[in-house]
Amino acid sequence: MPLLALPFPTIDPVLIELGPFAIRWYALAYIAGILLAWRYMRMLINNERLWAGQPHPSALDIDDFVLWATLGIVLGGRIGYVLFYNPAYYLANPVEILSVWQGGMSFHGGFLGTVIAMVLFSWRRGLSVWTLFDLAAAAAPIGLFFGRLANFINAELWGRVTDLPWGVVFPGAGPLPRHPSQLYEAALEGIVLFLLLRLLTHRGGYLARRGFLAGAFACGYGLSRIAVEFFRMPDAQIGFLAGGTTMGMLLSLPMIIAGIAAMVWAARGTRSAGTDASTGA
Repeated sequence: MPLLALPFPTIDPVLIELGPFAIRWYALAYIAGILLAWRYMRMLINNERLWAGQPHPSALDIDDFVLWATLGIVLGGRIGYVLFYNPAYYLANPVEILSVWQGGMSFHGGFLGTVIAMVLFSWRRGLSVWTLFDLAAAAAPIGLFFGRLANFINAELWGRVTDLPWGVVFPGAGPLPRHPSQLYEAALEGIVLFLLLRLLTHRGGYLARRGFLAGAFACGYGLSRIAVEFFRMPDAQIGFLAGGTTMGMLLSLPMIIAGIAAMVWAARGTRSAGTDASTGA
């Protein structure tokens, strides 16, 4: 082991265990992320200055939406992992699909699951789906931050071998230090992306431009994920794809393209609205 390598901190993935019942850090991270994201969306809803008179969901709508979003995150995240990353194993061991406490959640699957939940919820409530997209996008980095911390505690999704002084020797990953890529993702997808979206909501007035925040999130996440993939080990059952790319990179490219398209569409819509207002059309 290199002299500057950091041993993995002794963190029991189970916080409390009572007989057959166990409370795991992994589950608590998801709960904390969802609850804090919910509170943050309520704060945005209650700040009328950010909306420039545009209609938006009520606090009660957001309260009810949390259950829909939770189901979208958990079901989409797990199904996405099963289908994108390890279909052969789960086809042979279908009961293991339910073992979400052991880890194995796909962000891209959770993203799609949440999108479906938002479309259905907005349709039932008669809300603008783009406004709901924007609110969820502004709060999503909070959940991502806690989710990546949970990955680190679970000693999963570790990085590639490194000789940098902050390399970590993960249990089950061999004797060589590796990039703590989970913490890289927590920083980029969680902290940096949250601050960027916060600037857009509170300084740029982009909550009043439907779809722009959703596009900024999709594009920002995709770029952050691709950047970290250069330091993260791909899932063992998939490995590297053509040209040294990874599944994470491949799944992030459509998000970047869709995000750019959403931002351009939102910006053009804003300019058109301004033109109409100025000409009286």
